[in-house]
Amino acid sequence: MFFQRSEDQKNNPESYMDFIFNQLGEKAWLYITATFIVIWFLVWRFRDSLEIEKFHEKYVFVTGCDSGFGNLLCKKLDRKGFRVLAGCLTEKGADDLKRATGPYLKTVLLDVTSQDSIQKTMEWTKKEVGEKGLWGLVNNAGRSLPMGPSEWMTVEDYHSTLKVNMNGVIAMSTIFLPLVKKARGRIVNVASVLGRVAANGGGYCISKFAVEAFSDILRRDIHHFGINVCIIEPGFFKTAVTSLDPIERELHRLWNKLSPEVKASYGDQYLEKYIKVQRLIMNAVCDSDLAKVTNCMEHALTAAYPRTRYSAGWDAKLLWLPLSYMPACVVDIGLKLVLPRPSKSA
Repeated sequence: MFFQRSEDQKNNPESYMDFIFNQLGEKAWLYITATFIVIWFLVWRFRDSLEIEKFHEKYVFVTGCDSGFGNLLCKKLDRKGFRVLAGCLTEKGADDLKRATGPYLKTVLLDVTSQDSIQKTMEWTKKEVGEKGLWGLVNNAGRSLPMGPSEWMTVEDYHSTLKVNMNGVIAMSTIFLPLVKKARGRIVNVASVLGRVAANGGGYCISKFAVEAFSDILRRDIHHFGINVCIIEPGFFKTAVTSLDPIERELHRLWNKLSPEVKASYGDQYLEKYIKVQRLIMNAVCDSDLAKVTNCMEHALTAAYPRTRYSAGWDAKLLWLPLSYMPACVVDIGLKLVLPRPSKSA
């Protein structure tokens, strides 16, 4: 037999049979649960792999295409056959992108901090897409600086980041929504793992938390029109946003503007320690494979059933997302171990 009998069960056959049935019942439920999980996973994988058709008939507008994720995404979508409309901040960025892509990709100069610029771009896009509408809107444009300890920041420093990362996303989504509704398409908003864990000062984390909230609200408000709203949450990648030279220059600028009293409260060595931490983090964590992010964007635009959230990068999956579910005290302790402490207290 598979089950060992105790002395009581040997003397009481009915008790032994009940014991066998209980054991078999527990194993049966274990097998049923495992089978259900495997079937659910296979069905999910199959459903996740289904794609839409007729890419060549669909228009996608992408912001922030001068470099980084937006630039690479435009090239991928162009090769796939989409009609790509690329919003670039500079003429050089627009010219470089046009030279690297096919005849169906078109560029337009766009400043997402300007309501007039967004409105003019929407009118231009409306003429381009015609009755087909806009299948995809990818709000990718963003900036990370100024960034530093909160006491070093001014209100204007916060606003300079919020105008791009938060106000720009809201304005683009709101103004372009009628075109997306016409195509029953998708809005893809680029947030960040720092929209889940506030790991540094400045407007970046604040703006990305706002993108998360706005995207959730927008998705629930417009789902009955057949529109999907997807959120991309990249980890740390080597782009202009994480370039060390601009970060260090900005930290020096913020430090030099501080009063002597505030500088004294941190100590003479604090700035250098803070910069060393930034170098360590960027060099150790930043991933150079930008395709991990653009693959998520592409799936959000091409999948028949896109996901609500996409985490891109090993640090996003293994570090930042698990950390976001931890109690605040755990996150506080973890960040205290990384960030330098002032040598003097105010």
